[in-house]
Amino acid sequence: MEVKTSLLDNMIGVGDMVLLEPLSEDSFLDNLRDRFDHNEIYTYIGSVVISMNPYRSLPIFTPDKVEEYRNRNFYELSPHIYALADEAYRSLRDQDKDQCILITGESGAGKTEASKLVMSYVAAVCGKGQEVNKVKEQLLQSNPVLEAFGNAKTVRNDNSSRFGKYMDIEFDFKGDPLGGVISNYLLEKSRVVKQPRGERNFHIFYQLLSGASEDTLKKLKLDRDFSKYNYLSLDSAAVNGLDDAANFRTVRNAMQIVGFMEDEVQSVLELVAAVLKLGNIEFKPESRCNGTDESRIKDKNDLKEMCELLGIEQSVLERAFSYRTVEAKLEKVSTTLNVAQAYYARDALAKNLYSRLFSWLVTRINESIKAQTKTRHKVMGVLDIYGFEIFEDNSFEQFIINYCNEKLQQIFIELTLREEQEEYVREGIEWTNIEYFNNAIICDLIENHQNGILAMLDEECLRPGTVTDETFLDKLNTICAEHQHFESRLSKNSKFLTDHSLPHSCFRIQHYAGKVLYRTEGFVDKNNDLLYRDLSQAMYKATHSLIKQLFPEGNPAKVNLKRPPTAGFQFKASVGTLMKNLQTKNPNYIRCVKPNDKKAPHIFTDSLVRHQVRYLGLMENVRVRRAGYAFRQAYEPCLERYKMLCKRTWPHWRGPAREGVEVLMADLQVPVEEYSYGRSKIFIRNPRTLFFLEERRKQCLEELATLIQKIYRGWKCRSHFLLLKESQIVVAAWYRRYAQQKKYKQIKSATTVVQSYARGWQARKLLRELKYQKRCEEAVTTIAAFWHGTQARRELRRLKEEARRKHAVAVIWAYWKGLKVRREYRKFFRANAGKKIYNFTIQRIMQKYFLGLKSSTPSMSPIDRKWPSRPYLFLDGAHTELRRIFHLWRCKKYRSQFTEEKKAVYEEKLEASEIFKDKKTLYPSSVSQPFKGDYLEISKNPKYQKLHSAVDEKVLLADVVNKINRANGKGTPRIFLLTKKSVVLADQKTGQVKASVPLPDLSSVSVSTQSDGFFALKLKEGSASATKGDFLLSSEHLIEIITKLHRTGATAADQEQLSVDISDEFLVQFKQDKVCVKFIQAALKNGNSVSCKRKNNRLLEVSVPITA
Repeated sequence: MEVKTSLLDNMIGVGDMVLLEPLSEDSFLDNLRDRFDHNEIYTYIGSVVISMNPYRSLPIFTPDKVEEYRNRNFYELSPHIYALADEAYRSLRDQDKDQCILITGESGAGKTEASKLVMSYVAAVCGKGQEVNKVKEQLLQSNPVLEAFGNAKTVRNDNSSRFGKYMDIEFDFKGDPLGGVISNYLLEKSRVVKQPRGERNFHIFYQLLSGASEDTLKKLKLDRDFSKYNYLSLDSAAVNGLDDAANFRTVRNAMQIVGFMEDEVQSVLELVAAVLKLGNIEFKPESRCNGTDESRIKDKNDLKEMCELLGIEQSVLERAFSYRTVEAKLEKVSTTLNVAQAYYARDALAKNLYSRLFSWLVTRINESIKAQTKTRHKVMGVLDIYGFEIFEDNSFEQFIINYCNEKLQQIFIELTLREEQEEYVREGIEWTNIEYFNNAIICDLIENHQNGILAMLDEECLRPGTVTDETFLDKLNTICAEHQHFESRLSKNSKFLTDHSLPHSCFRIQHYAGKVLYRTEGFVDKNNDLLYRDLSQAMYKATHSLIKQLFPEGNPAKVNLKRPPTAGFQFKASVGTLMKNLQTKNPNYIRCVKPNDKKAPHIFTDSLVRHQVRYLGLMENVRVRRAGYAFRQAYEPCLERYKMLCKRTWPHWRGPAREGVEVLMADLQVPVEEYSYGRSKIFIRNPRTLFFLEERRKQCLEELATLIQKIYRGWKCRSHFLLLKESQIVVAAWYRRYAQQKKYKQIKSATTVVQSYARGWQARKLLRELKYQKRCEEAVTTIAAFWHGTQARRELRRLKEEARRKHAVAVIWAYWKGLKVRREYRKFFRANAGKKIYNFTIQRIMQKYFLGLKSSTPSMSPIDRKWPSRPYLFLDGAHTELRRIFHLWRCKKYRSQFTEEKKAVYEEKLEASEIFKDKKTLYPSSVSQPFKGDYLEISKNPKYQKLHSAVDEKVLLADVVNKINRANGKGTPRIFLLTKKSVVLADQKTGQVKASVPLPDLSSVSVSTQSDGFFALKLKEGSASATKGDFLLSSEHLIEIITKLHRTGATAADQEQLSVDISDEFLVQFKQDKVCVKFIQAALKNGNSVSCKRKNNRLLEVSVPITA
């Protein structure tokens, strides 16, 4: 059974701030510091996750961790961002509830990394499959693209998101991702033209210059040197830990995965290059005759290169930088721009060009990652947006960012209270009103349609007359002076108060996170975000396809004299849409906190963290959560955790879990007002009660551990005693067995000795009797033997005497016969002695010769020419005949080993020898080469399957030859097929049959005497195949081709034998003309290769290398 832990087990500090006791800002910070020092970067506030940026890699984001938190209860394990992601994903998958994850915090707090962790966790736990993996990869790879174009290095963060991003990830009914939709909010486009000290422009500019190839930079008319571009800050161009070149390759790869076409990527890079070129355009003043000042471009080279990139006429863009046309009804008024206005127009164009390019990128990514099916989808939204910002110098951007955070805080409080109330109603607990600070009054101060700050800013921007930041502040002082959350120098003075920390050109708003001082300088211009119509129209005239899409208002056919909406109005509408979207989903919150400004690990700055805790409203979150019941838990895990505290519930409770919890709480005498029973959970009001239960549980666990130790030690001692007792019995049994065995062996040994003595006495007695009997028998035998011996010796003496007499007679008779024969022999010896001696000598020599020949017989190889030398001249004939007979015999033996195929090959070689030996120089080199026949493996090669099926007969030879063109002597590769009935020529690439010549239509074959591979197939006149003329071909296997042609013609019964003409000059019939083919030997420039050249219409000359 799986052992489950709890949030309360082995807890460092307090894992859930709701349980913090006592609750104060100092104890809150102490708890965060304690957990941060022990690498516990996540802490809960109920269902809200506080994430501390560790500024280093921690081993808590591994695949094993993903599996550990998968399908686990939110409070079951220690706090982690994976727990929140798993809770959101399971609610979406199992309960069909749309989810949203809101990630907030200041720059450098780790919001982007948190959103990546959430998306990577969801990608890891959802389904698998080729299509699903493709969607997941596209969703994950959209991040590098947006980071390159929307992130920048700031003093607080090396990879700070300078835009707000909200991504809706869509899932099917199984929980597999189908696609997504990205919304972007308020790109900080002012960074394009100006960056604060110590900060950089957007990453893509540096990545392009560092990572693009030389060829790409040349096409974009760029140089790698950052110092050549006015829009790039030089003091922090290089950032430690950031490899711009590698990141550029990552972005290119990510764009390809997301679905960008190559021409789209090139168009985007051209626009980025155009922005850099635009920043290098500088102006100089020039006075006109009427006394007005106008501007002129100093160096037109950058303008020219920019116009070439975008396909704009240089004169059109130059005029748009020098003049401004104002249209009113039917009138057009053209005014010149001074240098300041020209620079404003240039920067406005750069900002609009980059911001519209960024919006187009988001739209293009949405087209690629959107869900293809139109059925209803489950949605999980991930919001990564700026946190509350309080700088030394706060302007329009900080104002609308803080407005957005006010709205998020408002919806957080509303949704948190609503969630609490719904849970109380669901569990049947009485709902009590919770007092909290409602920031709706601050939101109303900013967004009210009539008296709101944004409405007054829009009204000031749209009204005729002189409009400045001072007039805007005056209007605020007039309308908002009495508002309790608005302060300015004038409103303070009207109340007879003095505040020297409040400058004249500033106003202060009391936000939920604290007071923020805003400088009104630039509010009107940034809200207008005005781009002159002349520049829009100039951009629309560009031939660059993407530029036309980015500036649709420049179309002369669709001129709209209505003023475009202001930046504040657009952002307010976007925030309103976002809030409506979030209210339809179940919220999940991640509050990111930055521990220090040095971006270093192990450093916890109290003042910085305290500041973030205040403006993130974390203490307010805890108070809202603790206003009712601080802790709640289902009955089953509660009973499982605390059942050892009551004897009635320990160790097993047989009834319902709620009854067990009621018995437990009654036995512990916990005050009734400290808890309430819901339908499925117990609600504990005060953390002290929970800690009381945990302390009692800890004591009980110690007692249980002692009891377990006691029982274990007793069991161990008893087991040891029983083992000793069992061992003693075994030892005693073995000893008794050993003693009995020893005694038995002694008795058996004594018995054996007695038996041996008795048997020995009996045996000795029997032996004496037998010996006596044997002696008697031997005495009788000895007497008989002596008697018989005497008789035998007497008989032997008699027989010997008789034999001596007979032998003497035989010897005398033999001597007489020998004498008689010798007398007769002497008469004939003198006449025949020489001949007999000669025959005897010859016989001995022949015998010695044959025996020597037997031992020195040569090997059985037919090509072995060795033979023993003859010993005597008279053996010459026999010696030669024996050599011939032996050679014929071993050839017969060698031939008997041949297979039919090998015999056919040798027959072909023999026939080739008869045709070409001593006639063609090429022949000797072909002797050692085996005739393979099918060099193309046409029956096995799938490339020639169609050609093989077109030939019905068995293919005897398949090779690639060159068909010689009479026009230029060049060769064209053809497939040469020889069957029993025809010759086929086919195209080498397609396998299409070009010519098929029946063998009866061939009259002869002509070849040269040289070492070339040329041969001519001559056709019979009047045959069907002779219409196109003869064939002049070249092959590396000429000897084999001619031999097989000659042999095939010879074996056919219905055709004449094919003749082979060997000559260095022969005629070839090409259609109606006859051409002479002449072979000459020459020293060739291209080595040993044969060359064929056309000399005239009647002569083709083949040059063959000179042979040594």
